[in-house]
Amino acid sequence: MKNLLKNMTLQLFDRRLLAQIDWAIIITMAILAVIGLMTIYSATYTRNLYYYDRHTLWMIIATIVFIMAVIVDYSLLERFSYQIYGLSILLLAAVLFLSPAVAGTHRWISLGFISFQPSEFAKLALIIMLAKHLSGVAIPKKGLDLKGLVKPVLILIFPFILIAREPDLGTALTLFLIFTSMILVTKVSRRTITGILLAFSPLLPLGWSFLKEYQKARILSFFQPSSDTLGSGYHLLQSKIAIGSGGFTGKGYMKGTQGSLSFLPEHHTDFIFPILAEEWGFIGSLVLISLFFLLIQRGLNTARNSKDRFGFLVALGISAMLFWHVTINLAMVCGLMPVVGMPLPFLSYGGSFLVTAFAGIGIIVNIGMRRFIF
Repeated sequence: MKNLLKNMTLQLFDRRLLAQIDWAIIITMAILAVIGLMTIYSATYTRNLYYYDRHTLWMIIATIVFIMAVIVDYSLLERFSYQIYGLSILLLAAVLFLSPAVAGTHRWISLGFISFQPSEFAKLALIIMLAKHLSGVAIPKKGLDLKGLVKPVLILIFPFILIAREPDLGTALTLFLIFTSMILVTKVSRRTITGILLAFSPLLPLGWSFLKEYQKARILSFFQPSSDTLGSGYHLLQSKIAIGSGGFTGKGYMKGTQGSLSFLPEHHTDFIFPILAEEWGFIGSLVLISLFFLLIQRGLNTARNSKDRFGFLVALGISAMLFWHVTINLAMVCGLMPVVGMPLPFLSYGGSFLVTAFAGIGIIVNIGMRRFIF
């Protein structure tokens, strides 16, 4: 442990590493985090500052985790990938069997003064474990066949099932999309893709029977939100009102009504974007989306320039995680897809995902600054 701390200190002040730090991605992340803190304050200040204070505390924790993720050589993630993945599975199992139900779900582990969601950290664990496996496998010229997909699917299936049973459909969907992104970039043969689609397409209707009633209601309200304006369609209707009322330039900071008057439920978590859109309008929304685009683009650039395949796959997986979170959240609140539990990175209230997102960016910075160190 003493040697590890000494090594971390030496690396922190290594000029070769400091010169390679991607300050653009760090500054972009910081700007998004500040925007998130400001928006949460604006959305909740009329009632109390509990969420703002808690989010501030989580941001301090996330910043410490970010610094650690930058300092510790990312090759240690590859070395301890099995342990990280195994710990993630144990925590997910503990949530199901040991934690009390909250609003009919098992998602949090309480440490007394603070609670966290293991399902959020499972995203990084999946990325690291998949990167470890795929970086050590010889990929055929035509791509992976069904046999080559067996181990990757097994890596996905354990956390996917445990999270789906919580139930947390949004996070389970994110795991699947991260998995698909990493596998497709690794390359899968066309015959294998075609075979999978033909085999599972007829089974898709059966998935309806496994959904909870509230999940079915959300899907139905997506196709006809006006059918239940005071029930399952209420979120989406109020979200559209908030976004539309912002106009081109917005009403101004802390001058929105949908959040301050509590017309829009969950406006500090998954529906934080309509609050921003109401206050800052189309211009503010465009700036926010541009910041996310820059963040993801820098992540993909780091993946492309990484010194090894493991670093490439990890940076790609984290970039994919952020991309799908942003895309699904914005599509959801704009009524382009059904409502699922999908926070907006760096903006939505929620400490576990904030720490995960900060850690992810820290790992990307880590990979980029070591691309010339062998």
